Amino acid sequence: MGNNITDRLKYKESIVKFSRKYGVAKAAYKFGECKRTIYRWRNRYDETLESLKDKSRRPHSHPNQHTEEEIKLIKNYKRNNKDTGSVVLWIKLRQAGYTRTIQGLYHAMQRLGIYKKTPSKKKESEPNEWVSGEYPGDKVQIDVKYVPKKCMSKELQERGEKFYQYTAIDEYSRLRYTWFTNAHDTYASSEFARRLVKYFPFKIKTIQTDNGFEFTNRLSWQAFLKDKKTMFENTLEELGLEYKVIKPHTPKQNGRVERSHRKDQERFYYKRVFYGLEDLRNQGKEWRKEYNNFPMRPLGWLSPREFMKKYKSQEESLFAI
Repeated sequence: MGNNITDRLKYKESIVKFSRKYGVAKAAYKFGECKRTIYRWRNRYDETLESLKDKSRRPHSHPNQHTEEEIKLIKNYKRNNKDTGSVVLWIKLRQAGYTRTIQGLYHAMQRLGIYKKTPSKKKESEPNEWVSGEYPGDKVQIDVKYVPKKCMSKELQERGEKFYQYTAIDEYSRLRYTWFTNAHDTYASSEFARRLVKYFPFKIKTIQTDNGFEFTNRLSWQAFLKDKKTMFENTLEELGLEYKVIKPHTPKQNGRVERSHRKDQERFYYKRVFYGLEDLRNQGKEWRKEYNNFPMRPLGWLSPREFMKKYKSQEESLFAI
């Protein structure tokens, strides 16, 4: 490698010396180099090969580069939040006065060697024929999650208590509503639907669920029940909501709500202890607020709340024309 570099420098030197003796035009013709390049080499040459080395054109500084104070802030927060993801770290930094975008934070962390992008392991999937919602309320996904037993107090575990998390997420805005209960049946699902329509700040058109017995009898092993509507389905009809059921064994069609449950596991349940249903509901309410104010990539790094505020503002401006 070193010999190749030296040979290249000697080649440049020979062209410079030739051009001095016979002129730049003849040197360009003989060696097939651009005249402007040869002039640059001549101006740089000081009788040493070192002077003909290629120089980096990258600027020494950038007008938008991070300041020393910002770099210090990033290092301190990363040191004190070693297991915190980049998005959560960005939010914490914003609360401390950091004004850069999350992309700017990524670049800074890469330069500091504290962020390494891991290659994606996602497999190519077939196009999803289940089109996402096109406006707030167009389609809302619902699912139920068991509250982890390890989060229950010792007393609750000894009594054999079980709690469930009902979740609804709007496909378009990612706005989410959760409700906690000790029942997991069509009656609880019905109650959740009534609470949901009161919570969301927009009219819901379609509700989508999996084929769980708490929602539908569609896959019941009892033939006489298959065509019988559940209390949940009757409630949706009463509320004027369309109902859509995903294909059996295809949870990815309810992917929005499924992924949100993974976030619950990572950011909520892993460090909580609940001493009763009311305690769970109170803590869950705080987490719901945090979730709906959390920036998300699909929303252009706006939170669901910020996204809805922007959507309403644009809608009002449109009708004002």
